[in-house]
Amino acid sequence: MRIISGTHKGKRITPDKDFSARPTTDFAKENLFNILNNMIDFNGLKVLDLFSGTGSISYEFASRGAKEIIIAELNYKHYIFIKRTAKELGFNNFKVFKVNAFTACRKLKGQKFDLIFADPPYKLETIEDIPNTIFDNELLADNGLAILEHSDKYDFSKNKYFLEHREYGSVNFSIFKIK
Repeated sequence: MRIISGTHKGKRITPDKDFSARPTTDFAKENLFNILNNMIDFNGLKVLDLFSGTGSISYEFASRGAKEIIIAELNYKHYIFIKRTAKELGFNNFKVFKVNAFTACRKLKGQKFDLIFADPPYKLETIEDIPNTIFDNELLADNGLAILEHSDKYDFSKNKYFLEHREYGSVNFSIFKIK
């Protein structure tokens, strides 16, 4: 796993061998960020990363100039890894919380994020609740984007905030926006 672009371009991140998270593939991440390059300005972004896992997406946003990144990760080993790696990389704009993503959304209610990224376990039974949890808690700023990574088993196109879907191998991204 590596940081694709920005101040830390090319930096490799190596989780411990017993790490259980499924990080977003470099191929999918690179394609997603190519799309985002045409949609947003990374400088000064306020980002919420739900189900952060390795923190790969957060490192990418930090490397590209995001101002503040709030991370919700429930697994203790992953939480510690993200905190340690952010410190090693010198990312002082991280706030890492060991908390369930749904609880984090409720606690952050009304705070506005320019970009929200959620990469839940593909087998999470409540994966279909994630977009509405984000919008019901009024977390997305006007013109902000919410991105949900998921398997091809799910179709979010009927959600009223759905903007578009992208597929890269076995990785699917549904993108949402307040219209």
